[in-house]
Amino acid sequence: MRSTNLTILIIAVLISCIGILSIYSSTYQKEGRIWESIYQRQMLWVILGLAFFFLFSSFNYRRLWDATYLLYTLALFLLFLVFILGVVRLGAQRWLRFSWFNFQPSEFSKLVIVIFLARYFSAKSVQDLSLQVNKMGISRGLIFPFIMIALPAGLIIEQPDLGSGVIIIFIFMIMLFLSGVRLRYIIFFLGLAILSLPFLWHFLREYQRDRLLVFINPNIDPLGAGYTIIQSKIAIGSGGFFGKGWLSGTQSQLRFLPEAHTDFIFATFVEEWGFLGSTVILLLYYLLIREGLNIAARTSDNFGRLLALGIAFMLGVQVFINISMNLGLAPVVGVPLFLMSYGGSSVVVTFISLGILANIDKTRTVF
Repeated sequence: MRSTNLTILIIAVLISCIGILSIYSSTYQKEGRIWESIYQRQMLWVILGLAFFFLFSSFNYRRLWDATYLLYTLALFLLFLVFILGVVRLGAQRWLRFSWFNFQPSEFSKLVIVIFLARYFSAKSVQDLSLQVNKMGISRGLIFPFIMIALPAGLIIEQPDLGSGVIIIFIFMIMLFLSGVRLRYIIFFLGLAILSLPFLWHFLREYQRDRLLVFINPNIDPLGAGYTIIQSKIAIGSGGFFGKGWLSGTQSQLRFLPEAHTDFIFATFVEEWGFLGSTVILLLYYLLIREGLNIAARTSDNFGRLLALGIAFMLGVQVFINISMNLGLAPVVGVPLFLMSYGGSSVVVTFISLGILANIDKTRTVF
């Protein structure tokens, strides 16, 4: 195994173990068998994810080029299937049940979108892409891929899963920039998105509007929509420099902090391990994402380079949004902190993504 791939694996396992400890700490005092087994389930997801990591690290990533449209069709099919057979939890219909496993198609779709955009924008060299857009026209050059991305993003937002939908839009904008698309086209899409915000506001659910309003001022509804973010900031602030210690966090242990094992796992962790612990976990995420960027820099194949960049930025955007959400610097949109938050779909898809990165670095073939 290459040293880079071993580094990715070690960092991913370290983050996963930290996540399991935090999940156990936030759930072990809760009553009911379901809470007693949550950390054990997370351990199972990590083991399953490791198996997929080794599988995809040995799977030639160039085969994803041929399977791109098949994967895209499968992602759309699963997203449509959610509305028919999906499991409803906490007012959202996001999961498909396969025996004992609840699968979240939106997690799979994010990776598929990266693969699709990497193929689409690597049809020619990065240097020629602006010329390609001019020859094809903005319709086929940019609007076509935007429609292809907007369709799954719209289905995901309708579940509702605003966070994953926003991440897909972010991925699209980032891939445009990385592919060398002229800045005026990117500004055009940004302007279009900003101008559509007042219109889109009317399509948001009431609780989503409330979350956006309390982001501006959490104190307008401290016991309702603003409660979670207030408790999250209390947990993070009370951790101090060294934290209160494992199993000693008051906000999570006394159940003041909702979703302490999922969306707000970072607040749970920082309360117990303090600023020092948060520095360690941020360093681990930085090193993991940097490895993805380094792999992209070493890869001559344009598809592999864009794929590695897309995966690295996909993971980076998730970390940025989740931690910003925990700190009150972004609205609460339900984005998990990958490898730390409880959830099988996120863990497995993340390990698959890291396996693809490892294979890109191992192959490094010019096509």
